[in-house]
Parts: sequence; structure tokens; C-alpha cells
Amino acid sequence: MPPPLALRAPFDVAAATLLRTGDRVLLEGTIFTARDAAHERLARLLDAGQPLPVDLRGHTIYYCGPTPPRPGRPIGSAGPTTASRMDAHTPTLLAYGIRGMIGKGRRSPAVRAAMLRHQAIYFGAVEGTAALLGERVREAEVVAFPELGAEAIYRLTVEEFPLVVINDIAGGDLYDEGRARYDRTAPGSGPPKAEP
Repeated sequence: MPPPLALRAPFDVAAATLLRTGDRVLLEGTIFTARDAAHERLARLLDAGQPLPVDLRGHTIYYCGPTPPRPGRPIGSAGPTTASRMDAHTPTLLAYGIRGMIGKGRRSPAVRAAMLRHQAIYFGAVEGTAALLGERVREAEVVAFPELGAEAIYRLTVEEFPLVVINDIAGGDLYDEGRARYDRTAPGSGPPKAEP
């Protein structure tokens, strides 16, 4: 198995074109957290033609509501939230210019089409690794909607943050590819033939 790819955030379209579904990535740099409540507020501002409280164009949004930090740490556990909870507002944010998203689970057809149209990447973070992911955060600062508590928007500085590319900018989908690999109804599939 090849080693993970190093990727610095924020990244541009040129860097995104090098990523394909199934690629393992170690992300470094700056990302922003945002969950349901923050997505609703961001989309409402964009729909009204108003500026956002933080410029997210070209950035990656992590669907995460971090827990309070332990002494001496910038953040507590930081596991991924189910991405489909953000799907209603994601096309609006993709049109605005976000480049990447991190979560768990599949995206809707509308979000997948918007990712293809706006050349964005969706990464999967492994569920059950919240403590490990929290340890990869070096700095954390609330930058918008502090009244939302854990659902506020945080700016995170991450180091060797482990991810997998789920949807690439060429339209690839790791869930579809994985299912096709084991689909017994696909042409040429079925049990192996017995040796003569």
C-alpha cells in the first residue's frame, strides 16, 4: 500500500486534481469547523447577499463539534459528524467557494453534482477516532457564532490529520466503487468458476 499523501490546507484546484477516491491523505494547515446550525446561518447570509463572518473561500470545512479541551490542550475530542446533515446547505457553500469538506458517510446526489461543478473534494474521517483526531489539532480558536457553543465555527491548525478521499473532482465516489467491487449482479461477477 502506498504511503499517505501530504496535503496542505488551504489547497487550490491544481492540488485537488491530484487526488482520487481512496487516496489516504495527511492534512496539514488550516481548516474550519461547522455543523448544522452554523451551516444554516452561513447559507442564510449568502442567500441574503451578506458577507460571512469569516472568509471560507478556498478552505476546508470539518463537520465537527469539538469537546472542551483538557488542560494544556487546544481542543478535546474532535470526531466527524454525519455529512448528510449538512447536505441541504452544502451546494450554496460550494457555489460560494469552499474547496473541501470532511465528515463521515455519503453525500446526496445534489451535493455530489455541486462538488463536480465547483471542483471540491469530500474527505472521510474515520469514525471512532475522535480522541486521535483531537490530538492532531495544534491550535483552535472560535472565529464565528460563539453563542452556538460546540457548534460555533472554529479555526483549527492541524498536523498529519488522517483522511481518505471519498469524492474527487472527477466525479469519483468511493462508496459506489466499493459497492461495485462486491456487486454480484454486475456483469462478470458471481462465484468463481470451478477448475476443470
